[in-house]
Amino acid sequence: MLNLERLRTLDALARHGSVSGAADGLHVTTSAVSQQLAKLEREVGQRLLARNGRGVRLTDAGRLLAEHAARILSQVELAQSDLEAQRGQVVGELRLAAFPTGARGLFPAALCHLRARHPALGVTTAEVEPAPAVRAVLRGDADLAVVLDWYNKPLPVPEGLVRAPLLDDPVDVALPAAHPHADRADAGLEDFADDDWISWGDDEFCHEWLLDTLRSKGVEPRVAHRAQEHATQLALVAAGLGVCVAPRLGRGPLPAGVRAVPVRQAVRRHVYAVWRADADRRPSIRAAVEALRAAGDRLG
Repeated sequence: MLNLERLRTLDALARHGSVSGAADGLHVTTSAVSQQLAKLEREVGQRLLARNGRGVRLTDAGRLLAEHAARILSQVELAQSDLEAQRGQVVGELRLAAFPTGARGLFPAALCHLRARHPALGVTTAEVEPAPAVRAVLRGDADLAVVLDWYNKPLPVPEGLVRAPLLDDPVDVALPAAHPHADRADAGLEDFADDDWISWGDDEFCHEWLLDTLRSKGVEPRVAHRAQEHATQLALVAAGLGVCVAPRLGRGPLPAGVRAVPVRQAVRRHVYAVWRADADRRPSIRAAVEALRAAGDRLG
């Protein structure tokens, strides 16, 4: 009889590609991963791993068993979902992930909602950017993720995931109070063609959106500064070093010397929750989506 926890370890190794990655994903030590895999090899009587430089790779037998392990674990998840659904109680553990402003804007109210209504549910949270958060849900490292896309740039969501809309997040342009457009009722992104832009990191989804959107309007943006945190971007705006896109979710009060002008074309981020289809019937997932939507409604 194959041991389920050892199959889970093999599945983690296949998904993460390394012993250390599997250990991080399972929240155990690398030694524990190696011991579980060695025991699994003895159980099946075949080598599942082979040396690959300083790391390891799956053998043909390892890949075959890892494929079965993924299906078995999915069935176990489905069975747990069905049992929870039959019982109808919101209990157990739930791991949530969200992009930083989503976590700041939604998690405090949503977690208080869950604690008050479902005290037997244990919730843990983490800040994760949208694309890695989707991968975390697929891997089973998170149960539900709050992610975003833009009105003109959807975020790819792979098969096997369910998604539900939470809210639409309006976007402003943040600019120094001395800027010529600071007192306007609204503005187009193209109105800032001659300004320095403050954006996200090069490989971030929102940075790609900004470049694509400005270029579609005939503007080649001059990105002078990059910062992951919105608070840092706004501090640079307050120093008079450029303008930035400023979504309202999780934004908080603007620093002194910064104005926010609504974008004329009603630019919005779509914020939604994603989870695995085999966990769709879990009452805890449904309760979390309800709490996140209630938190979003309070912002409206």
